[in-house]
Amino acid sequence: MVAVGVCLVAAGRDAHARPELRGHWVQAPAALTPESARISTEALPPLATIGRIGGPYWFVAELTIDQPGPYVLDFGSSSTIGRFRHVVTDAAGHVVSDVQGGIESREPNPFFLRHGRQLDLAAGKYRVVTEVSSPFLLAEPSPMVTTLDEYRESIKSGNALVLLCLGIFLGLGIYYAALAAARRRAADALYALFVLGNILYNATALLVLPDLFGMHWFYLVSAPILVSNTAYILFVMKLLDIDMASHPRLARAGLGIAALLSLFILVALVRPRWSLELDRVGVAFFISYGLVSAFIRMRQGNPSARLYLVAVAVLFVLAGTAISLRGTNTRYFFVEHLGLVAVTAEAVLLALVLAQQIATVDTERNTALDRAAQNARIARIDALTNLYNRYALEHDLADLPTEGSLTFIDLDSLKRYNDEFGHAHGDELLRCFARSLTTLLGTRGVLYRLSGDEFAVTCPSGETNFVADVIAQSIQTMQAHGFAFAGASHGSVHRRETESLEQLKQVADERMYEEKHRRKSLGQKRSAVR
Repeated sequence: MVAVGVCLVAAGRDAHARPELRGHWVQAPAALTPESARISTEALPPLATIGRIGGPYWFVAELTIDQPGPYVLDFGSSSTIGRFRHVVTDAAGHVVSDVQGGIESREPNPFFLRHGRQLDLAAGKYRVVTEVSSPFLLAEPSPMVTTLDEYRESIKSGNALVLLCLGIFLGLGIYYAALAAARRRAADALYALFVLGNILYNATALLVLPDLFGMHWFYLVSAPILVSNTAYILFVMKLLDIDMASHPRLARAGLGIAALLSLFILVALVRPRWSLELDRVGVAFFISYGLVSAFIRMRQGNPSARLYLVAVAVLFVLAGTAISLRGTNTRYFFVEHLGLVAVTAEAVLLALVLAQQIATVDTERNTALDRAAQNARIARIDALTNLYNRYALEHDLADLPTEGSLTFIDLDSLKRYNDEFGHAHGDELLRCFARSLTTLLGTRGVLYRLSGDEFAVTCPSGETNFVADVIAQSIQTMQAHGFAFAGASHGSVHRRETESLEQLKQVADERMYEEKHRRKSLGQKRSAVR
């Protein structure tokens, strides 16, 4: 819109040097030719306005040129013109220019994205007869004449606006089409279809497809919008989580409007000249449905509804203005430009709504993954000692190398400390042993608490003597810190000694109990000697 404003200001500065066409529309009395252009039109009543079903109509005007030079004859207000022809005659009735063009015409446009035709005129009076013939008109085109230099400068902003907005559309369309294919999400696919319809419509109406790609099918101005209007209704239902189970009234209304808009497509196949009017009605329907649905869902707490309400309100203001206009006095700013700005703003805002939904989904997914990871950690960790538990040991044994070793440990005196000093003291015994042995093992082994007073150590390098030494050091540390009755029995086995993990655990357990019995027998002998 800023670019358009610059364009209009620039035009206003040079208005004093601009020749004016003074004329009126008439119903075409015949096909326009250099000969028919000389027909006197005094007997033909002027038309106050021309119909939206486009013609053929003639615009008959007088033109006075004070300064000789190059001029441009073009249309203001609208670029949606199927075919046009300009016949310019001088005061003597001689034809000085006969040029044609339009979206349906294959005549090359000398000015990019414009219907302008250059005239080299001497000073004098001229008659200009312009014929306009289209299946329909978006707004009343206004023939105008301006100097070549002013024209070249003034059309830059409007053309830049077209390319910028269509570039935004194209980027959003490709992104969400790819997203729909990757995620198989209906909302993304319907949004991409909505964008595609508007790309085809605007690129045709504003001459991008005819000029750059040689596509001259006039109904690309209207047919894609019939499809995108239907897609938009279904998109809104997906975006705001409207379905028969949760919101039956809104869902029935949405499906009813979608069915009506689908019927419009069939009507347009039979009556193609009605297609643009059906587009206007369809836009009014989907904007109304969007506003009502967004307001209701916002009050119900839908997180996307507030953002969507802003998007559809912007579209309501801009598009409502665009579809209601029949003509303006602007020379280089078309109704199509306003419509393009409206749907581009809507598309960008809808992309933000979808992005917010994607961000919400990603946040929820990451939260779920974090929670799952936390649950997995909890499942592997002993709550009292913060050591890995039996489940973690079972998992880690599968990765124990052939030269690795497993050591089972049975801690003495836990029952005694629980019974004589309370369970809190017994818990501290277990924690003290866990802290001490973990520190001494470092990175050369991993300590697990299996249950009660049972522990295990895996040592990837198989250093069983090292494991035995650090167990003895841990017991000494515990005794020095008030656990005088602390002791431990352990049994170690190398992975290569057994054929299976079950056998590995069985051998480690047997050797631990062998040491436990040996220590018990040794203690009994010492007691007997005393």
